[in-house]
This record gives sequence, C-alpha cells and structure tokens, in this order.
Amino acid sequence: MQTIAVVDYGMGNLRSVVNALQVVAQSHDRVLLTSDPQQVLAADRVVFPGQGAAGDCMRAIDEYGLREAIVAAAKDRPFLGICMGMQVLIEHSEENEGTQCLGVFKGRVKYFGDDHQDHSGVRLKVPHMGWNRVKQTREHPLWHDVTDDSRFYFVHSYYLEAEDPQLVAGITDYGFSFTSVIAKDNLFALQCHPEKSADTGLQLLRNFVNWDGQP
Repeated sequence: MQTIAVVDYGMGNLRSVVNALQVVAQSHDRVLLTSDPQQVLAADRVVFPGQGAAGDCMRAIDEYGLREAIVAAAKDRPFLGICMGMQVLIEHSEENEGTQCLGVFKGRVKYFGDDHQDHSGVRLKVPHMGWNRVKQTREHPLWHDVTDDSRFYFVHSYYLEAEDPQLVAGITDYGFSFTSVIAKDNLFALQCHPEKSADTGLQLLRNFVNWDGQP
C-alpha cells in the first residue's frame, strides 16, 4: 500500500485530480487530499496541483504552512507538479507585479503578452486555453506509452523559462516554443492538466503512480 498525497491549499479543481488518480491507482493505494504538512511529508508520493494567480497561490501555501513540506517532498520522493504547481517551483513569476515563488529551480515565469501572435503574425488568445501538443525533448519514465506530440489540455497566461536547459522534458508551440514539462531526479511537472487530458493524461498519471522516482 502507498499513500499519494494531493496538496490542497484551497486553489484549483482538486477533485478532478483526485478522481483521475483514483482511476489509475491500485486498489490498495490511498489517494489523500490534504492541507496538513505532516501528511504531505508522510506520503509516499506527492501531487502538487493548482490554478489561479501566482501571488494568491504563494499566500495560500504560506497560510496553510505548506511551504517547507512542499519543498522537502519535491526533493526526496516521486513528485508531480501540475499547472500552477509547476510554475511556483521556480524562483520568480511576473504575475501580480512580481511574485517570489518556492525557488526549487532557477528561472522565471513570464507573461505571454497582450499582443501575443503566431508565426504568421495572427493574434493568439491569452490565456492559452484548450488542447495543444507536447513535444517530448528527452526520454523519461512518465512518457511510457505516451505518444510523442500527444495532445494535452492547457489553461494558462504565463509560461516557465528555466535557467537550466537540462530541466526541460517537453515543449509546446503557442506562437513560440515554451517549456511545458520539466523533470529532474524524482520530480516531474507539467504546465498542462493530465487529469483533463483523456486517456493520454490518465496514462501519464498511471506512470506516475508506478514510478520509482528515478529519472
């Protein structure tokens, strides 16, 4: 039996994440939605989802006393970041006139812009919302049985720019190629929402549930 903790800091549609994990988990696994730092630290693996603004997210994490538990879990057990749960792993976000984030990795989160355009100059909607392809830039256990260039569901206005290019495990084109997946050691994080990405997303979550945390 293993415990899969889904971090609850009051932001995002967490029930859909829990439901998707329950679909792919083994019958003896426990999927636990929790805002208790001790339960996060005691879990075998951790899922860190989120939606909304970076500033609100960081305030909520600190109000729940979750900062240290999240950072610790990101370093020593299978850890999955989703959407805002990916962005706030970085040092700084432009959102909310600048937000200091968790700083697990060096880099910035940047705004697509009010006049964001595609390669031919056609204006693109921001937020980037809907289905788009993820190009796998390197092998990883969580890509097992996930076809390269598979479509995932996105909802975001900001994108991550990591300082270390070796962090990048997937890219997506929306006017330009941006980092949509990062991975290092026991951590894997996506800008998209696997819990909303049909069978492809469920396969990725299944891979996470069975992952030993090795790259």
